[in-house]
Amino acid sequence: FDAYAAAGGYAVLKGLRAGGDWEAVQDSVLAAGLRGLGGAGFPSGRKWGFVRANPGPRYLAVNGDEGEPGTFKDRYYLERVPHLFLEGMLIAAWAVEAETCYIYMRDEYPAVLEILRREIAALEAAGIVAKGYIDLRRGAGAYICGEESAMIESIEGKRGLPRHRPPFVAQVGLFGRPTLVHNIETLHWVARVCREGPEVLNSVEKNGRKGLRSYSVSGRVARPGVHLLPAGSTIRDVIAAAGGMAAGHVFKAYQPGGPSSGLLPASMDDIPLDFDTLQPHGSFIGSAAVVVLSQQDSARDAALNMLRFFEDESCGQCTPCRAGCEKAVKLMQAEHWDQPLLEELCQVMADASICGLGQAAPNPIRLTMKHFAEEI
Repeated sequence: FDAYAAAGGYAVLKGLRAGGDWEAVQDSVLAAGLRGLGGAGFPSGRKWGFVRANPGPRYLAVNGDEGEPGTFKDRYYLERVPHLFLEGMLIAAWAVEAETCYIYMRDEYPAVLEILRREIAALEAAGIVAKGYIDLRRGAGAYICGEESAMIESIEGKRGLPRHRPPFVAQVGLFGRPTLVHNIETLHWVARVCREGPEVLNSVEKNGRKGLRSYSVSGRVARPGVHLLPAGSTIRDVIAAAGGMAAGHVFKAYQPGGPSSGLLPASMDDIPLDFDTLQPHGSFIGSAAVVVLSQQDSARDAALNMLRFFEDESCGQCTPCRAGCEKAVKLMQAEHWDQPLLEELCQVMADASICGLGQAAPNPIRLTMKHFAEEI
């Protein structure tokens, strides 16, 4: 805290509290082109308006339940610059006049939880927030609690089951009140946009896409880790940033945004990895968890592994997802996949599941059938 404050930290927050205009900050965030970086990609500034439109008391809930396999960017930022996130959170809370901030943090990150406990105590001691204004909650290991309404159920002390919408959480969220939900990296950028101006994001352009993207890169690359690149970067750019392929490995396929995004072949290496660019190909960027596979890996096994994960993590509330994932895993273990039956199953899951888990679980199956037919 002392180092961050000495470098001008919290000066922006104090200035805003002393008489800032929340709509000017909202315009700045919108001008930067900042979108939700937890996976949904909703324009961040617009959320503030939705929450403000509802009468108080209002809350802010931070989704730190980074459970998507292969995603570790939030942890990366929290371990290095926790106060950028905390200042961004307090700016967003000020903008929507939130009465309390809840941080729902992944329990598998004990070091991050300790850092946050220590730095929140420092904020309270410095008088920047009242004691208890920031409520740090531990998740309990359920992937489904990364879904915003399931996270809210969990914070309320209930089972993490996604809610039917409408009403949306901006209207009826935590304890039935209007709630602003943001991802950790989104709030990190809110602070940077307020400190450095919208240019920090909108001045970077590549392949017609503006902004920066934190890619969590793992798999068969020389230097796995978080790589901050222009949002229009292709998988070739990402692999180059990660030091190229690991020795003895040839690029075969990649997962652009966690298991939910499925697998794309190496031949599709010219697509910018950003919001809206992958949808025409049956995939999406999600949380930008890039996993690179080589000729030593089986696309079929990778897809089965993803479906086993969804089967384990389905909350069981709706039949299409609960039974669909289980049936898919059984069908995918056959020597030859029954493709018409799997496609029928995928359609039902995508159409009838309550939340994004069941709706996106078919992506690995469909993309493997489309691009790696020789393996199945």
